[in-house]
Amino acid sequence: MDLGISGKVALVTGGSRGLGRESALHLAAEGVNIAICARGEEQLNKTATELRTTGVNVGAYIADLGDENESAHLTSKVESDLGPIEILVNNVGGSLGTSDLVDSSLKDFHDVMDINLWSAVSLMKLVVPKMQQRGWGRVINISSIYGREYGGTAPYMTAKAAMIAASKHSGMTVAKDGVTVNSVAPGSILFPGGSWDRFIENNTTEAVNEFIERNLPMGRFGWPAPVGATVAFLASQQADLITGACFNVDGGQSHNLF
Repeated sequence: MDLGISGKVALVTGGSRGLGRESALHLAAEGVNIAICARGEEQLNKTATELRTTGVNVGAYIADLGDENESAHLTSKVESDLGPIEILVNNVGGSLGTSDLVDSSLKDFHDVMDINLWSAVSLMKLVVPKMQQRGWGRVINISSIYGREYGGTAPYMTAKAAMIAASKHSGMTVAKDGVTVNSVAPGSILFPGGSWDRFIENNTTEAVNEFIERNLPMGRFGWPAPVGATVAFLASQQADLITGACFNVDGGQSHNLF
């Protein structure tokens, strides 16, 4: 299937590894010029080199998106180097705090909201108005199945649910301008250095196997490629009629009906 996005410019946050890297690779395979950002220089440059082998233009930027001023500097630099940002993939995220609200500090909530929600909102506010002016754009926000149902820590669940809500509202309000906004809700996706990689390292084989048997119908953790493929499709011309939606990519892990 020709996704019809060759030559467009995408910014993928947290693009050096895991779901961000896979999203960038799938977009690059469609001929999309890619900007990736991350906080760690070594892995950032490694992924940028990998992306360049596909033949597209690539920009790699060190950025801490918890700083609103840095978000503005990043988008300005990407636009100067590669051109207008036509596809935005908000992948930066993380979890802090304990499992419940009472024991998680207010700082935990603020920090998790900053990295998961406010970083995405800040970039959307910078990028989406220009998409509206041009009459075309795609925003894909990486949430979690724990933004749709119970699971994870209280701050993380709150932030990811808010991201889905922001995506829904934005997707409805900019649809008339040729811009779509959607979210993707991955399940337990395993990749080097990710949270589920640490879970395996920090637990016994018996505990890991018990988690898999109880939670993962496919009998294994998920892997990043299907998430990247979903992002590429939602960024495409083929997804013109999809906006304000949230797509689970979880191997049947989630239990919600809708």
